[in-house]
Amino acid sequence: MQSRMRNPAVVLSDAMRPIQQVFQAAHSGGVDPRTLELVHLRVSQINGCAACVDGGARTAREAGVSDERLATVAAWRDAPYFTDAERAALALAEAATRLADRPDPVSDDVWDGAATHYDETQLAAIVLMVGVTNLFNRLNATTRQTAGSWA
Repeated sequence: MQSRMRNPAVVLSDAMRPIQQVFQAAHSGGVDPRTLELVHLRVSQINGCAACVDGGARTAREAGVSDERLATVAAWRDAPYFTDAERAALALAEAATRLADRPDPVSDDVWDGAATHYDETQLAAIVLMVGVTNLFNRLNATTRQTAGSWA
């Protein structure tokens, strides 16, 4: 598969720095980096972004996410490898990514479940990670960025 063009945030280089700053801000919110990597990977799986799934699996592994968790993050509800806090973050990530799937996309139950495990700063970090991942997924999927081409 060949990319249609370079990533738009590379073409319009003024866009890359603010996107990276949002990504860095998400990582400064006090959430375990492994959880943020799982959130990034799951959102990328939902959106079918091969480049981000590939890159996300690599960075998650570098952050210390086990192969069992990488292999089962798409089925996290039924896999024994995730903590309750990670499950809450993944539920929030899925709901915030699939906004058009239901009338109340991020239900109070999903939000309250996450708020049980994370404070406001940490919730902000998770929501920012979901948002910036969705942005990258849309840029990469639209322009057909190739898995592994970033490495």
